[in-house]
Amino acid sequence: MEKKWWHNKVAYQIYPKSFYDSNNDGVGDLQGIISKLDYLKDLGVDIIWLSPIYPSPFADQGYDISDYYSIHPQFGTMEDMDELLKEAKKRDMYIILDLVVNHCSDEHEWFDKAIKDPEGEYGNFFYIENKGSKLPCNWRSYFGGSVWEPLPENPDKLYFHAFHKKQPDLNWENPKVREEVYKNINWWLDKGLGGFRIDAIINIKKVLPFKDYEADRKDGLCSIETMLNEATGVGDFLTEMKEKTFKPQDAFTVGEVFNEKEEEIPDFIGENGYFSSMFDFSTNGVGKSSKGWYDNKPVNWEGYKKALFDAQRLVGKTGFLSTIIENHDEPRGVSHYIPKEDLSPKSKKALGTIYFFLRGIPFIYQGQEIGMENITISSIDEVDDISARDEYQVAIDAGLSKEEAIAVLNKFSRDNARTPVQWDNSENAGFTKGKPWLKVNPNYKEINVKAQENDDSSILNYYKKMCALRKNKEYENTFVYGKFEPFMENEKGLISYFRKGDKNLLVIGNFSKDTKEITLPEEIKKVLLSNDKVNYHDNKITLNSYDCAVLELK
Repeated sequence: MEKKWWHNKVAYQIYPKSFYDSNNDGVGDLQGIISKLDYLKDLGVDIIWLSPIYPSPFADQGYDISDYYSIHPQFGTMEDMDELLKEAKKRDMYIILDLVVNHCSDEHEWFDKAIKDPEGEYGNFFYIENKGSKLPCNWRSYFGGSVWEPLPENPDKLYFHAFHKKQPDLNWENPKVREEVYKNINWWLDKGLGGFRIDAIINIKKVLPFKDYEADRKDGLCSIETMLNEATGVGDFLTEMKEKTFKPQDAFTVGEVFNEKEEEIPDFIGENGYFSSMFDFSTNGVGKSSKGWYDNKPVNWEGYKKALFDAQRLVGKTGFLSTIIENHDEPRGVSHYIPKEDLSPKSKKALGTIYFFLRGIPFIYQGQEIGMENITISSIDEVDDISARDEYQVAIDAGLSKEEAIAVLNKFSRDNARTPVQWDNSENAGFTKGKPWLKVNPNYKEINVKAQENDDSSILNYYKKMCALRKNKEYENTFVYGKFEPFMENEKGLISYFRKGDKNLLVIGNFSKDTKEITLPEEIKKVLLSNDKVNYHDNKITLNSYDCAVLELK
């Protein structure tokens, strides 16, 4: 495999609105990010992904972009962005932005022109159909309801939106659309951007002409994923995009890829793949129901392990996954995976260890490094997330009471990950001196950066140790390029795997309630990292509940 500059990096996702507010208007901003670059460097971060900072009406928290060449005033100015790029470069860090090009905002000038002249040039930038006796297709949008909406000022015509109605899909079949996208990508790369996280990219290819599929709910609609499973040809678009933008600039790209087919993985992230990497969402899908959040089942460790290991085996040495336990679209990982009664610094470290040393590029989501947890709400009025609002209604329609529906949101709402970062124990967790745009988790007095910085046993310092170990020159080659090999996979409650290269490394964790005595195939040479005191002798190790360690074997 040709070695690339991003292979040995650690990445960190920032949700700018909630990271750090420098001007006390209640919203995080670019100057806030600049002020925390040294914190991120000290943590061990190399690549920083910013969720959208472009102008937007925020129907979907910035994933509805009205201008691809500007910065939303809430976040600052283009001068602030230039300063961020410059300051990151000084620290040998890379900034990547969200590339959101399946759709734009209905407030983008392209859509405005399409409204004025649906039959003209810009009408063809979108999917616009004549209104008939029935909808062009019965696909359900990701946020509920039909993918079709009447065109403003022209109700005899309908436009397509896979997501929110304020997010009209761009027509990638139109070469002019693609050229506009590539022009913007290169503009940002020329500015000094390190690359992109690529949003919802599989959706750019539709099954055309539009057609119905069998309905899967009482609303008479079907999941849009039914169509995606049948769609072919997205690779033609992605190859063209790579050749005209990413490849010439040696940019790092990570795809948000769902619904990929097994045989397509080399096309996505192989030696000549469309992207440098793609996120491993395998564990995020464990327990999820097609009926809605209300029907989701709790995650158990055996299901988690199977998903994790299957993904690693599937990709093998084909390319690099980007590994995560949470992001802005999921609840907090520690609250989602660890049973409530087991939540502790020790169990949080154990979960972090297991994902961090897999083959791939580890992504840390803001606040994960201090063990931030889900928030508790008591009313739908406290909810910002449009997806959660839709799922609340789905739960009510399924017969749940308001209290039961709120309990569902407390488990799965995207707001859980979007609450402000907890910097210290002062008012609003030190995030802002103004009124925060989203409620701060009340547990900030116990869980915050300042409390953990000088505590050697803290989650924050454990994450620093993980980053340092992965980059340790003695072990880096094995962690980055070494083979993944499960160990005692059938042992219930044990999640353990080898990383084999020029070193023989074992990552092992006991996620059961019981103490486990494990006999290893070789003698333990060194304990490289552990979340508690490790009891071992020769090739035998004793693991109490949630004990986790990274070992070098002889």
